[in-house]
Amino acid sequence: MKPATFEYHAPTTVAEVVTTLAELGDEAKLLAGGQSLVPMLNLRLARFEHLVDIGRVPELRGIERTNGHVTIGAATRDAVIEHHATIAADAPLLAAATPYIGHFQIRNRGTIGGSLAHADPAAEYPAVAVALDATLRVASARGTRAVAAADFFTGVWSTALEPDELLTAVELPVWTRRTGVGVAEFARRHGDFAIAGAVAAVELADDRVARAAIAVFGAADVPVRASAAEHALAGQPVGTVEGVELGEVAFADVDDVVDDPQVPAAYRRRVGVAMVAEAWQRAVVQAQDGARHG
Repeated sequence: MKPATFEYHAPTTVAEVVTTLAELGDEAKLLAGGQSLVPMLNLRLARFEHLVDIGRVPELRGIERTNGHVTIGAATRDAVIEHHATIAADAPLLAAATPYIGHFQIRNRGTIGGSLAHADPAAEYPAVAVALDATLRVASARGTRAVAAADFFTGVWSTALEPDELLTAVELPVWTRRTGVGVAEFARRHGDFAIAGAVAAVELADDRVARAAIAVFGAADVPVRASAAEHALAGQPVGTVEGVELGEVAFADVDDVVDDPQVPAAYRRRVGVAMVAEAWQRAVVQAQDGARHG
């Protein structure tokens, strides 16, 4: 099928983008990589009078480490993130999550800002953002603001962005101790959206958990931070943590597990618990291996 008729806009600066959004309001939709939006338009699941393509705005691309944070422009493509040395060194959980996004063709076009703004609850980048307390930078003709990842995702395909706002960048804090990260997800086929998944990061101090970050995705309407599990881990000898028990604690923070005819809630929860256990184990092994070779 083909999309309904729309007017195409191709601004080249952030100022032009936000001015266009202010003028067009609800009738406009931003186009980043188009890997989610274009299929929806083609299937007539969505319709907009105007598409504003941000792919020609160089201000929205790039990766930089400053003041203990990695800042990633919203239009930076997944494939760039996947192979970037700064991401691998300073935001390893993001690097570990990227290969799970679709296939390489998708990652060649998809962008981090597009994934975050699309807010699919089964997507990997929103879970990483929530787990790591990311800050999302937003601009409009009215000015700029910062939104914590915990407040950004409000429901399925729904965020705190106003119709006239543009996501410009995401900031991730750099962890500096003995760190390990892990990602695990279960899908029917490689590249499909996850039935349930988890991301995890751990910092070790003398083989005890100094800090932990865990988030579950695909199990609820938004990515869920497993705060109870993180608090339970604090100060624990890492070798005494039992993965499945940790997964059970993590799912105590998931209020309403998604239930549908294809995947009943009980099964999704069981898979999610196993994914938390697997992601945590991968993070621990990486942290311990780094300590042995550090």
